[in-house]
Amino acid sequence: MTRIWISTAAAAGAIALLPVAALAQASTDPDRYGWGPHMMGWGGGWFGMIFGPVFMILVLALVIAVTVLLVRWFGGPWQATSSQPPQQPARTPLDILKERFARGEIDKEEFEERRRFLGE
Repeated sequence: MTRIWISTAAAAGAIALLPVAALAQASTDPDRYGWGPHMMGWGGGWFGMIFGPVFMILVLALVIAVTVLLVRWFGGPWQATSSQPPQQPARTPLDILKERFARGEIDKEEFEERRRFLGE
């Protein structure tokens, strides 16, 4: 018996709400469509809808910029590390000539001649 009373009450409540739903869907303005292009007073124009994607891109760029700034701020100072050892200063031609003389590749006369030529 309790089961019948609950289902009867639910059916009566649903029937009581039907006129409210019908009034909400009824339109008193004959020029206004319920779901058409004149919805919410936009006048059927699309020009206002361009701001949606523009603002979406701006918000996304702002979120990315804030994220990058926070990561850089909390990440501490950035120091570049190189896997290569530091470069030695470049050798001059006179240094190369002295090395060749020390290894015995050239004799003293050739060393003196080339040193004079490099000095000019």
